[in-house]
Amino acid sequence: MADRTADVVIVGGAVMGSSLACHLAMRDDFSGRILVVEADPSYEVCASARSAASIRQQFSSAINIEISLYGISFLREIGERLAVEGNKPAIDLHEGGYLFLATPDKRDILEENHRLQQALGADIGFLDAAALKAKFPWLEVGDLAAGCHGLSGEGWFDGYGLMQAFRRKARALGVDFAAARAAVTREPRGWSVRLSTGETVSTPVVVNCAGASGGAEICRQAGLDVPIVSKKRCVFTFDCRDRLDGFPLLIDPSGTYVRPEGTGYICGSAPPEDRDPDCDDFDVDHSLFEDRIWPVLAARVPAFEAIRPGAAWAGSYDMNLFDHNAFVGPVTGLDGFFLALGFSGHGLQQSPAVGRGLAELIATGSYRTLDLTPLAFERLAAGHPVIEKNVV
Repeated sequence: MADRTADVVIVGGAVMGSSLACHLAMRDDFSGRILVVEADPSYEVCASARSAASIRQQFSSAINIEISLYGISFLREIGERLAVEGNKPAIDLHEGGYLFLATPDKRDILEENHRLQQALGADIGFLDAAALKAKFPWLEVGDLAAGCHGLSGEGWFDGYGLMQAFRRKARALGVDFAAARAAVTREPRGWSVRLSTGETVSTPVVVNCAGASGGAEICRQAGLDVPIVSKKRCVFTFDCRDRLDGFPLLIDPSGTYVRPEGTGYICGSAPPEDRDPDCDDFDVDHSLFEDRIWPVLAARVPAFEAIRPGAAWAGSYDMNLFDHNAFVGPVTGLDGFFLALGFSGHGLQQSPAVGRGLAELIATGSYRTLDLTPLAFERLAAGHPVIEKNVV
């Protein structure tokens, strides 16, 4: 017999689990008991705390653009939306925009993406090489054909602050958080969730938000195989002697990125495939910066030839090897088992829309605002990936 019951158990209490708990608790049509189980209550190693924490609409798929259009509106209004007893959270949102750069062979793709982004209401400017140089005089454009810059609605923020704001609001609304590891078992009338504290919780609904640290294992316990693995991503900081005004979050055609952070910069890049194993450690690969990232940045922004490297850290992505997009929603054949998993680095910016959507689904049985069914798990068996060309 279970030690206690809950109407919804959310496994994973970082930004995605806390967003869902918060959105569900805020609904007038849901009054059930919500339990969030988090194995690392310090949040020291969760992706939410170790991310570069940014948001963009410059995707090539409509669903990702629409998710982030809601996300930016939520982040702009976070003080009002997630206030607790008059205390308004602040996440230091900077709408500096993404700047995607394209060489001549990729210009057509950039233009196609831009047309879709504009059609859906994203505020993105298209610039040829001359316009890029005029707007960003510190940029080397000799090999470029064009670029797209987020004029508003894109930028960076305090990701840890967003997670904590969701968590505080959820707790204020009566959501229970348990510091424990979870294991799930399917029962004839629902689910049994065993906690590492020794407690067992009976529930009709389990939502797997466990991310890179345990999301795939929770799926296996439920009888589901998912192509989701943990991949390490390193973030490096540096200072530059020269002042570079109006610096955006720059995405080089190589995939290397850099953006301002305080008085300096942070940067990173996915490692080559032969140096990107499944990984759950947090050791920084400093050679990645020295051999790959810095040479690219110095060629693209000549002022970065003279820099002073600073601290670095590593985080983890719950990488969806199928199509680098999340699985969101119920799973056919597993009644009461929901996924919010495999965000592949997009979890922070997608947490407001996904939390809202799953809360709608659990409370009413359907999506009421933004239809997230393009991210349904069933696309895996159907062999229908979400094609996203702007993977960073």
